[in-house]
Amino acid sequence: MDQKMFCFQCQETAGGKGCTVQGVCGKKFDVAAMQDLLIYATKGLSAVTTALRAAGEEIPAEVNHIVTMNLFITITNANFDKEMIRSRVRETLSQRDRLRAKLADPSRLPAAAREEIGENEYEEKAKEVGVLSTKDEDIRSLRELITYGLKGLSAYTKHANALLKEDPELDAFLQSALAKTLDDSLSVDDLVSLTLETGKYGVQGMADLDSANTGAYGNPEITEVNIGVRKNPGILISGHDLRDLEMLLEQTEGTGIDVYTHSEMLPAHYYPFFKKYKHFAGNYGNAWWKQKEEFESFNGPILMTTNCLVPPKDSYKDRVWTTGCVGFPGLKHIDAPYGEKKDFSPIIEQARHCAAPTEIEHGTIVGGFAHEQVFALADKVVEAVKSGAIRKFFVMAGCDGRMKSRDYYTEFAKALPKDAVILTAGCAKYKYNKLPLGDIGGIPRVLDAGQCNDSYSLALIALKLKEVFGLNSVNELPIAYNIAWYEQKAVIVLLALLYLGVKNIHLGPTLPAFLSPNVAKVLVENFGIAGIGSVDEDLRLFLGESA
Repeated sequence: MDQKMFCFQCQETAGGKGCTVQGVCGKKFDVAAMQDLLIYATKGLSAVTTALRAAGEEIPAEVNHIVTMNLFITITNANFDKEMIRSRVRETLSQRDRLRAKLADPSRLPAAAREEIGENEYEEKAKEVGVLSTKDEDIRSLRELITYGLKGLSAYTKHANALLKEDPELDAFLQSALAKTLDDSLSVDDLVSLTLETGKYGVQGMADLDSANTGAYGNPEITEVNIGVRKNPGILISGHDLRDLEMLLEQTEGTGIDVYTHSEMLPAHYYPFFKKYKHFAGNYGNAWWKQKEEFESFNGPILMTTNCLVPPKDSYKDRVWTTGCVGFPGLKHIDAPYGEKKDFSPIIEQARHCAAPTEIEHGTIVGGFAHEQVFALADKVVEAVKSGAIRKFFVMAGCDGRMKSRDYYTEFAKALPKDAVILTAGCAKYKYNKLPLGDIGGIPRVLDAGQCNDSYSLALIALKLKEVFGLNSVNELPIAYNIAWYEQKAVIVLLALLYLGVKNIHLGPTLPAFLSPNVAKVLVENFGIAGIGSVDEDLRLFLGESA
């Protein structure tokens, strides 16, 4: 097989242009090829389901789940297991063919929905269907922007599905949008409209997940989270899936084993439901990219529920377990259908024979500022704004990453004036959530709403403040947006904010490589999207101060 690839879906893509030999994430060329083929097959399946819906057919939830899981599997740092992905291609093509047989006339379907692809042809077919198969740069850029947004949306949809919340309208849109990325008759303007519609459903998907999470676990509340360790053996759970955490806590209760969160699982501590578990010990470590050191020192088993997995070192590889969308050759995988319990007993048994975690820091951090908690503080916040105690809010949501250029966000947080408050969600918070930034009249200067999907809370907070202050637009609020992005969940958050009318978002540390110059120009001219500069320059710009 030709040992080449092309992937530019994440912020760290090689040279800011695209990975062509191996992903910066560690993805090999053959894994990239299978992911390309999986996306192609999923688009073909989606064209079939869209045609069936148009004919009045109802699509079973399990078919919708195949689409969302396929997209989730191809998110950056989720799945490196070629054989697992290959089996998904096989299943997807089988479902496509089974459903297509229900259509009276399938001849108008795109090739991805019709052509036969034998398993011995997968590698060759993968060469034909990757990103660069769309020759027009602007069409390619918009198709990928939409596809990456849908990948992010699929992640949120999967988490809601795990809590048995289904949204057939959202699934229908997601699949129709995927199918439209195969349609050569769509113009740039058509695809720009579809991009904004993707943002609309991004809001809906985040609302669905928020409803599922709060319905199951209560509304997040202000919480101090321990970042030290106890003396018992522990299990570290990373990723985003709260249902996986619930099952793990339930099965470890009374075993003498503590459970710690890592990275994006930190906000689980804010939900009232999880506080009943006395062995829910705290949060261990920082953002995803430091896991090679932190998984080593944790000593016990690690459960990866979603991205972001860094290819593990041999020294702790036997302690890393995967579930859901996550896969890596040689790692043990545990799964079960939605609504059924996963059996985590092998992980628990391994933990019994491991040493307690090695302490790498101590103290506490505060979070839990999701929409209901901030609404409860609304009078206090409004008074602080009216009195001038709070001059400006800075939305610094998004992702963390290993690039040195991301130190910008730490320095930016340090340089903010004392009357500025940071609103955050996602693992970007690890750039500043342990800094001694203090508070303003009892309001912490870093308000952590939760995971990346909890950016929905930040949008609701902005809309609530607009209402309270009697403004016509969220853009009249004293809020600036300085967002760090890394992967595709950040893309759907961005599209959701654009749909809600938020303008002048600064995105860094670099603008996406998949934005062609013309598409970038559309975003700049219509929405004021911009990159970042130096900390001093950007602060002056955000605060309206002259040089």
